[in-house]
Amino acid sequence: MKILFPALLAAVLCGACAAPPAAPPPPSGAADTPDAAATLARIRTLAAHNSCSSSSQCHSLPLGAKACGGPEAYLPWSSASTDGARLQALAQRYQAQRVKENAGLASDCSMVGDPGAVCRAGRCQADGAPAAAQ
Repeated sequence: MKILFPALLAAVLCGACAAPPAAPPPPSGAADTPDAAATLARIRTLAAHNSCSSSSQCHSLPLGAKACGGPEAYLPWSSASTDGARLQALAQRYQAQRVKENAGLASDCSMVGDPGAVCRAGRCQADGAPAAAQ
């Protein structure tokens, strides 16, 4: 009996130690947080309403984040027909998502220049792009 009790106690304690820890609960709102692809789709949908009457209404929005810094691309948008604050907030979220996704990755470290944006045929377009290209 003296040997049986310590052996039983040791077996119970070892079994408790071997149990895998419970997974932590997901952060609140995690199901409501879209992934980077969904965020980019929302940005493109919002910026697609890019009608303008002058180039002063056209802007270029830096998108994403390259692994060694700087945006991945620029997107033309219109302050005449787009909620700029909402667009900027989505762009910041997308940048943070891309920084997280790119952690530890290599990049060519090439800089993507801001092409600017102009009003052509009533729509904001990247400066230097042919009117029919966008």
